[in-house]
Amino acid sequence: MLKIALIGYGKMGRMIKQLSEQRKDIEIISIIDPQDVSCFAAINEESLKDVDVAIDFTYPGAIMENIEAVAKLGKNMVVGTTGWYDKIDTVKEIVKQNNIGFIWASNFSIGVNLFFKMMGNASKLINRFDDYDIYGIEMHHNQKKDSPSGTAKTIGDILLKNIDRKTEIVTERLDRQIKPEELHISSVRAGTIPGTHIVGFNSPVDEIQLKHTAKGRAGFANGAITASKWIEGKKGFYSIEDMMKDIIVD
Repeated sequence: MLKIALIGYGKMGRMIKQLSEQRKDIEIISIIDPQDVSCFAAINEESLKDVDVAIDFTYPGAIMENIEAVAKLGKNMVVGTTGWYDKIDTVKEIVKQNNIGFIWASNFSIGVNLFFKMMGNASKLINRFDDYDIYGIEMHHNQKKDSPSGTAKTIGDILLKNIDRKTEIVTERLDRQIKPEELHISSVRAGTIPGTHIVGFNSPVDEIQLKHTAKGRAGFANGAITASKWIEGKKGFYSIEDMMKDIIVD
């Protein structure tokens, strides 16, 4: 049985705990959250005793310290926290020096990662047809703390990789005409909107849209559990794409 530590006991952590109770192949044996008196207050030998994999859903200001602490204790790690990608080379070095397994994703939902795959294929086709302009919209509830979402950033990266005429992502408000080489990805925050991501390919005669809407947090939590099973026993730095290669057969 895989023994898991949860780092962060917010909404995602609680969902993972809830889903784990319905399974016989994993067990949450430690929960670490300094804001919750029922949990361990820090990452240390006691809180990670007998743990196989630690799952982190915390916040950008804490993630680098968390990664270093978990790595020094030799535990494999699943990271769903966003906001640290500018330090990815540093994290790779931490993983290498401590010889652990590490997998990250801007979004662990299997459905979202299927969406990424579909979008990659679609954008390669659109690259051949200059009449189509491209845009992205991401919408979330009013409690979300970052903008644009990590998922939207991944979408932008996929589009820039595959569409030659787009070379720069713009996420801020535009008070000018957009440049032909810019890709605008806009954000909406309101009410209880579930995580929604839309990519549009717009031409003078028609429009094609790809859309993914999350129905709740269960998809993200299930994906994180799948990732924790996948990273068990592995060493090295991996992204969700590496895991999906084992799931999706081209």
